[in-house]
Amino acid sequence: MEKLPVSILSILLASIMILAGCSLFGKKKELKAFTSEVVHPEWTKNMVLYEVNVRQYTDEGTFNAFAEHLPRLKALGIDVLWFMPTFPIGVVNRKGELGSYYSVKDFMDVNPEFGTLDDFKNVINKAHELGMYVMLDWVPNHTAWDNQLTIDHPEFYAKDSTGKFTPPIGTDWTDVIQLDWSQKGLHDYMINAMSFWVKLGVDGFRVDHPHNTPKEFWERARTELNKIKPVLMLAEHEGAGGFMEKGFDMNYAWELHHMMKNVAQGKDSARSIAKYFNREWAVYPNNVYRLMFLTNHDENSWTGTTDSLFAGAQRTFATFIFTAQSVPLIYSGQEVCLNKRLKFFVRDTIEWDTCDLTAFYANLIKLKTENKALWNGDFGGKMVKIKTNKDNKVFAFYREKDGNRVVVFFNLSRISVKFTLKKKDLESEYTEYFTGAKVNFPMKEKMNLEPWGYRVFIR
Repeated sequence: MEKLPVSILSILLASIMILAGCSLFGKKKELKAFTSEVVHPEWTKNMVLYEVNVRQYTDEGTFNAFAEHLPRLKALGIDVLWFMPTFPIGVVNRKGELGSYYSVKDFMDVNPEFGTLDDFKNVINKAHELGMYVMLDWVPNHTAWDNQLTIDHPEFYAKDSTGKFTPPIGTDWTDVIQLDWSQKGLHDYMINAMSFWVKLGVDGFRVDHPHNTPKEFWERARTELNKIKPVLMLAEHEGAGGFMEKGFDMNYAWELHHMMKNVAQGKDSARSIAKYFNREWAVYPNNVYRLMFLTNHDENSWTGTTDSLFAGAQRTFATFIFTAQSVPLIYSGQEVCLNKRLKFFVRDTIEWDTCDLTAFYANLIKLKTENKALWNGDFGGKMVKIKTNKDNKVFAFYREKDGNRVVVFFNLSRISVKFTLKKKDLESEYTEYFTGAKVNFPMKEKMNLEPWGYRVFIR
């Protein structure tokens, strides 16, 4: 059986929590509203994230080859690039031919298979010239067996009963060994290493599996990094409070992701989505960013392609995450109908072309970035649920900011539905975004949506 990658535990944990009814919103005692003191960098106000898998992106699998795609991504509308780990990969106990990106041999260098440190700096500079920003995937929980820290600072590591280094308990991550975050020297080292990259030009970090690291560290790290320049911090974690109060701008909406898949597969309904957001709005302050996605490197490699997971509902839920209160994510190849599960430990190059989704995603990005109602956090408008007479199938809401209003309707079912609105204060003339047609609310006739249909109106 093929071994799982280092970052897969988050999916397993999220799935277990949901099945056991122990997710963030599964226990009422965990429903505690919190406040966030984080001040987001101004450039994050309407961002769309794009996850870059350098190994699989081009035939060459290098930074220089990827750099040729920057103008295309800029034209698509992408403004923030999240690079999967670009560090040298450990050799000892390596998984597969090339190893896992998340087995870090050196936190202050790059994978020689991708190129040189100067090559990566050149990518950062070119991205900046195009008005784009760069995030680095950070792996704080463990290192490769042959990381130099095992020699220079063995005290940084957890030990088993015999005093030997140990993989993270409860996992099959045999290619890595657990760090011990009770060691204050480790805190200093990590801040120094992260500062190295920010000084090089990196604009923020996506933090892999921070569950067993202390939130106080991230609060200190953010303070220190912000002294260099304002940074964006994304935690691969789902939970209210804690990490989000001072340390991180954004975390993962894993529960919603799994819920959307269940709805797309006929295992759940629009009512669950409505209940989810009722809880979301009660817990998360408006200024906190939430990452929403149809796929990412874990989902693609270990669960299935977007087509297999969402089928006819892919465009529906893509439109949903681009209009909801979220920061949407696009994974490498998603914009060109990536139709295979990329292998994790070997080369498995993406085939680049255009498809009918390319222009679709470009239109969604344009809508997200240009309409203030859809901007992130307090920069944008709050979601307000619109009740209909078919709430078991239809999820509808609007968002409004500085005179901009976006009204959206989604049929989250496999059958056509006709419905009427129960909200009466939306009177105005709107433009239907995808057709350009002018529409007046209230409508004289019932609205009709085909299976997985959606309509987006802007004012």
